[in-house]
Amino acid sequence: MSDATAIPFFSGAASARRDRTRLEAMVRQVAASGRFTSGPVTAELEAAIAARTGARHAVAVANGTDALVILLRAAGIGPGDEVIVPAYTFFATASCVLHVGAEPVLVDVLPGSYAMDPARAEAAITERTKAIMPVHLFSQMADMEALKDLADRHGLLLLEDSAEGIDMRAGGVHAGLWGSGGVLSFFPTKTLGSLGDAGMLLTDDDDIAASARRLRLHGQGTDGAYDTDGAYVYQEIGYNSRCDELQSAFLLHRLERLGDEIGRRAELAARYDRLLAPLAGTVTTPWMAPAKTPSNQVYYVYLIECDRRDELAAYLEANGVGTEAYYPRPLTQQPLLAPLPGSRHPVPVSDASARRALALPLYPDLTDEQADRVAALVHAFYGAAS
Repeated sequence: MSDATAIPFFSGAASARRDRTRLEAMVRQVAASGRFTSGPVTAELEAAIAARTGARHAVAVANGTDALVILLRAAGIGPGDEVIVPAYTFFATASCVLHVGAEPVLVDVLPGSYAMDPARAEAAITERTKAIMPVHLFSQMADMEALKDLADRHGLLLLEDSAEGIDMRAGGVHAGLWGSGGVLSFFPTKTLGSLGDAGMLLTDDDDIAASARRLRLHGQGTDGAYDTDGAYVYQEIGYNSRCDELQSAFLLHRLERLGDEIGRRAELAARYDRLLAPLAGTVTTPWMAPAKTPSNQVYYVYLIECDRRDELAAYLEANGVGTEAYYPRPLTQQPLLAPLPGSRHPVPVSDASARRALALPLYPDLTDEQADRVAALVHAFYGAAS
């Protein structure tokens, strides 16, 4: 399989070629400004994300992981606290809890949404539980009405790892804004991706926002603003988590086409749905999990569950198609987390998904013909197997 005919799991090369003139102009403009981090372009990005999401505050930081650590710190999570998180998610969800000195308590997820099971979360609450932190994965939100009700009844904070959640909404409320706050990741492969790393904290809470603005800059400032107020005044130990002006400029550019790109992702997902439908029973395509307040679908990745997942992934790779196993083991099986008391809850849905889930290529630059070839190869694999 030549490089020309290979289908990578993700590529933005076609968009980069199309936008080359504008991208080069962005680099020149930022270079000429002499302001490379935490400047006016980043402030413009914060305002644009706040307007799009409906957040009272959008606080730009260096990456999505920093956003989550800073959110936890700003919300008052620390040593001695437990935070309930799903067992089926990226490692950073739990590691960020550890970073602030708290303990992650891992609970199982629901089929379909791969999001925290509210019943399992309630069963895991102890006298040390400080917060519930669901994750919105792949294409849809967690059942936020049920989880908010749970948090309210037990007097717990509701935080959201909404790193993948740009433009996801439930009941008109954007991901990250159902409780005290949430985050966005702008890693290049994300639905809204940067040229490198960048992230954003979303909140309607003035105190959390003010603390986050200080924490992203070593704890500096009386209000954490980017201006000179409070310069060299430190109220708490923070981080070096500035957002680059170049990343902000690129994200503002990408934001202009985000609606169209989300639409293109939906078209490709529908195409996969149709092409893979004859394999029902062997291949499970994404489906909307029921929730008290249904959410819209925004496809970050197209995740199937399938028999002989690893063999299928190897077959596709041998034929030039990139895939990704999200996630090959639940957090309860991670060496760092397995010894924790919070890793002892049974997670049968997470265990099964870790064995069966496979993400197929899905991004705006993917062509219909490429999606057709991916689906044809999936058919060929299972046809040969039968």
